[in-house]
Amino acid sequence: MSTVEGRLRIAVQKSGRLSERSLDLVRDAGLRVVKGNNDLLYRVENYPIDLLRVRDDDIPTFVADGVCDLGIVGENVLEEGRNGGPTAQVIMPLGFGRCTLKIAVPPTLDYAGPASLDGKRIATSYPRILRRYLEAQGVSADIVTMRGAVEVAPRLKLAHAICDLVSTGATIEANGLSARDTVLESQAVLIRSPVSPEPRLAELLDSIIERMSGVVASQGAKYVMLNAPRAALDRITAILPGAGAPTVMPLSGRDDAVAVHAVCQEAVFWETLEKLKEAGASAILVLPIEKMM
Repeated sequence: MSTVEGRLRIAVQKSGRLSERSLDLVRDAGLRVVKGNNDLLYRVENYPIDLLRVRDDDIPTFVADGVCDLGIVGENVLEEGRNGGPTAQVIMPLGFGRCTLKIAVPPTLDYAGPASLDGKRIATSYPRILRRYLEAQGVSADIVTMRGAVEVAPRLKLAHAICDLVSTGATIEANGLSARDTVLESQAVLIRSPVSPEPRLAELLDSIIERMSGVVASQGAKYVMLNAPRAALDRITAILPGAGAPTVMPLSGRDDAVAVHAVCQEAVFWETLEKLKEAGASAILVLPIEKMM
């Protein structure tokens, strides 16, 4: 498959845990996606862009080889695909699809850290990542590669331990295993091809990346407005989560109070509002932020 002249391509997961969130990010960046005649290729009607919907482990290769200009993929898939060949550039983490690749062991294995795996058999769907981890720990172990149901390997006597993705931990626990050391923290990332697009598309590509950055920056961010006594301004500013330097404006007819506007990059909980009120803030208003650049 080769690139289409005059059009950018973005690779996204066809199905799976990142699929819908990836499409949401593309739409939130202002791209009007239209389903094509087949499920592989979606068109963007307001820009010369195609969405290529493929298996997640194909995305790093497609982007690295220049078949696609951008891709959205889990860090676990990206790291497992690294083989010394061309690599895609990670532009930014996207804040969704979080999971952890962990060592998990049954109660029959006396586990006191990675050294306990020396000489053991470990089942995983991520043999390259696991191999690099074991080498970094100075551990020599046999890796059993499995493509699914890794958690049953100890029960079937295929392995002494496993290395698998953990989200809630429910599947691990249901199979009598306990998650121990972390091998890799993962989330969805935006990756870019090392192959430059046509010159007339380069500006569009940079614009799409900037838009996606704005969408990501607004995730979880809140716009907070409140009134505050001047004397309590420093204390109130310190309470606002991730606000940086807020905007402070005088209140009409009041020399002792000001209006404070701030973009909070972290979650604003009820406990935060209670602390602000205790510090003297009033008329507190918290608004969602749709886009931010």
